[in-house]
Amino acid sequence: MKNRDLLVGFAAGVAATYIIREVYDRKATLYPADDVLKSVKTAFKEEGPIDGSWIFMKTEPYKQHAVTTEVYKGGITRHREDELEQFEFLADAYTGAVLEVNKV
Repeated sequence: MKNRDLLVGFAAGVAATYIIREVYDRKATLYPADDVLKSVKTAFKEEGPIDGSWIFMKTEPYKQHAVTTEVYKGGITRHREDELEQFEFLADAYTGAVLEVNKV
């Protein structure tokens, strides 16, 4: 009877380890906000120099139709033809992909 109890305990431990591992692996990690800002700045620099940039490090919920996700909100400022241009962007906090860019 002791061997059977040992086997059942071992099987329960393996099953618990597997479940914990699956839950941990499915937990989504956030893309670093600094890396998002660097990629947006790089894209804007291809069109000319920029004067300033910012990004909120805390994510915000964003809903578009039936899809909800967490996003970073940021902005870029630049001069173009002696005129100040300001842009705001939203980037997916899990992938770093830019979802929207709006001129302010």
